[in-house]
Amino acid sequence: MKFFDCKTAPSPRRVRIFMAEKGLEVETVQVDLTIGEQFGDEYRAINPDCVVPALQLDDGTCLSEVLPICDYLESLHPDTPLLGTSPLERATILMWNAKAEQQGLWPTANAFRNATKGLVDRAIPGPVPYPQIPALAQRGRDEVRQFYYKLDQQLGANEFLAGERFSIADITALATTDFATRLKIAIPDDAVHTRRWYESVSARPSATA
Repeated sequence: MKFFDCKTAPSPRRVRIFMAEKGLEVETVQVDLTIGEQFGDEYRAINPDCVVPALQLDDGTCLSEVLPICDYLESLHPDTPLLGTSPLERATILMWNAKAEQQGLWPTANAFRNATKGLVDRAIPGPVPYPQIPALAQRGRDEVRQFYYKLDQQLGANEFLAGERFSIADITALATTDFATRLKIAIPDDAVHTRRWYESVSARPSATA
């Protein structure tokens, strides 16, 4: 297998953390997003959506998007389960992973992509150019702050986001929080449970992936 990555992007980092939690080592190819390498013919042949991550299997099949890649790896390597071991646990993890994506990661991406000078015509990832909408940048920042409080409420009664076990939902929320921190969208001082959780998950060895 080959894993197509970009060290500075939050989405492939989620897969790196997932693999690190499982102790997996996969051949990795860096795709330089800063020079538009994802739009070149070579990478388009691998992933026509022109985004990372992507996982190319030995038979040439390409999987894209974080959750399908992680689900495939979990099926091959079920030890250290990160997607649940029962129907209810899996559903709960997937629910919180979706919340972390939709209410956390996507707004952070909006804040970044609609305000960064180098992305004037790249407000949405992929091969089609879309102009920035500056108002979405501020709305994204506001949404992320609300997301921190949603985390705080859930983490007040749970060690981790989907319960008592570290999961892909925590990975998504961690990558989101680090991404937001780069944009100076900090965890509010009064979100004490979110801060406790963030310090805990950031201390895991996989967080350096």
